[in-house]
Amino acid sequence: MLSRLPKPLKKFAQDWPGFGIAVIALVFVVGGLLLIRQGGGMERLELLVYDKMMRQLAKESPDPRLLVVAITEADIREQRHWPLSDAVLAQLLANLQAHEPRGIGLDIYREFAIEPGHDDFVAQLQAPNVIAIEAIAVNSLEAIPPPPAAPPEQVGFNNLPLDPDGVIRRAFLYLPTADDVKEAFALQLAFLYLARLGIEPMESPQHPNVMQLGEAPFIPLTTYAGGYDRLDAGGYQMFLQYRGTDTAIEMITLGEVLRGEFDPALVRDRLVMIGSTAPSLLDRKATPYSATLGGDGKMAGVMIHAQIAAQILDVALGERSLLTYWPEWAEVAYLVAAALVSSLTAWRLRHPLLLIGSISVSLLIIMGGGFWLFTQGLWIPIAAPVISVLCTAGVVITYQSYDDYCRRRIVMQLLGQNTSPEIAEALWQGRDTLLKAGKLPGIRLMATILFLDIKGFSTVAEQMEPEALLDWLNDILGEITQEVLTREGIINKFTGDGLMAIFGVPLSRIHKAEIALDAQNAVYCALAISDRLTLLNKRNHDMGLPDIQMRIGIFTGPVVVGSLGGKDRLEYGVLGDTVNTASRLESCAKERQPTDCRILIAAETLHHLGDRFTVESWGPMALKGKQQMADVFQVLSIASKT
Repeated sequence: MLSRLPKPLKKFAQDWPGFGIAVIALVFVVGGLLLIRQGGGMERLELLVYDKMMRQLAKESPDPRLLVVAITEADIREQRHWPLSDAVLAQLLANLQAHEPRGIGLDIYREFAIEPGHDDFVAQLQAPNVIAIEAIAVNSLEAIPPPPAAPPEQVGFNNLPLDPDGVIRRAFLYLPTADDVKEAFALQLAFLYLARLGIEPMESPQHPNVMQLGEAPFIPLTTYAGGYDRLDAGGYQMFLQYRGTDTAIEMITLGEVLRGEFDPALVRDRLVMIGSTAPSLLDRKATPYSATLGGDGKMAGVMIHAQIAAQILDVALGERSLLTYWPEWAEVAYLVAAALVSSLTAWRLRHPLLLIGSISVSLLIIMGGGFWLFTQGLWIPIAAPVISVLCTAGVVITYQSYDDYCRRRIVMQLLGQNTSPEIAEALWQGRDTLLKAGKLPGIRLMATILFLDIKGFSTVAEQMEPEALLDWLNDILGEITQEVLTREGIINKFTGDGLMAIFGVPLSRIHKAEIALDAQNAVYCALAISDRLTLLNKRNHDMGLPDIQMRIGIFTGPVVVGSLGGKDRLEYGVLGDTVNTASRLESCAKERQPTDCRILIAAETLHHLGDRFTVESWGPMALKGKQQMADVFQVLSIASKT
């Protein structure tokens, strides 16, 4: 397939192996996450992260502008009646109005009179700073009308948008109905507070159809706001930034107000919200804090409305910003960038510690940076980028592991286990340059070839059973192999009762000293085999077997090495006249066997040995198949130092 690529792309693929899988991992992981995101699959994780970050924010002190009058279980027992009568509510409102609150919000449904005291209650509702509630029919929620006597402009809806997991993370500011656009309960109260400061709602000059208070535009949420994937953005919504748990809003009870047992300063010039906190009345909702709170973990609805009002006031007065978010294209770009960095990191870094460290740093940047931005008023996705980093890195690492396995298998298939650990490690480190398209490409290099043959093998074979003969031969070849590996050679092939070993492959030797060292290692190896032969013959003698002799031929010169065959049969081939010459040296003048282990070399090898060995010249000799005579020498021993 590489051969069909244009030359520049082919060179790039060769110079940057594995880059393609990094790109593929990027495309598939990001594409998969975007599909999952489109279906809402990431939203739950992002919302859990949102809740965690919300809980980690510093809890704010109680808001001095708000007060909640809570109807508790004790209050209900004391009144012995629910719903509360109009007389009780009228008295409650009158006691609060006596201390000049800026606004009072009644978070209690009252669509019909509950005597006694209805006329007094109606009179209290006419005060311009009293806001009543209604419920607007949204989704499965039925509409609940406001108190009939409440002025329409002093009614706000108390609907709260629920996420699929039942948690309140957003707030409605406006909701459309068939014939009007209604204002939220908390928003109405905030307007009362801000009007005293000369701040009125207006259309934002910079953002058409966007409500602005003071200098702050309240831009409504969209479907993909923050970590949401399928947000029902109906109506006019904002993120709810909680000040904290219930303690973020000061609270007194219904009984305390009715008995006059409270500090009037808690009411004066504040927004006062009246509502139930009694669990039995079921007006409690889950919030981001629910996972860590005791009891049912929920927050009373009136407390949530108070937190909404507090946030609107903070934003309008410039004390905080609304929680904002990136446009969808920026979130996608961020996801792609995270996956790109991860895939390139996994592709380029192979060392486990470096890779783990780099991925860990990436995750810390995403999570830590995301939380820091959250504290600054910007919510960006965190779960999706984290998953993209882990998945792209995982895909690339998995592929590289599989690719390494395939390459290692190829190397082992070609070179077998007949290499020293040092060569095996060098081969593995250089696999990207050695292996191309699953093969070892042919390269020309200088090497020293050693051929060995066991003389007298046939005589021994006649005296042994085949199974015993095989074990005996394996023992001999095993000891010879060990000597080859010790001297950094590799066994290229076994030839029945002999073998071919190579010194100087598959890693190319450049310097003359390296080529000379290969030749010296081959001769040292041959002499070590000669020493072992003495012990082998002693063992043969003990077994009643005849002595054996060996012939070794060694030659140094250029060869071409590479893989031979196809995918079903692949072997490491060594080609060239050097191989033939080494083989001819081993087999020449077979009748001339002055020692049990005859070691012959040519002048081309002797040239690299210096004075390290004692040799005897056999003079020019004709080698089978060679037109030119070869200067042949027998290696006798390692030269003694004087």
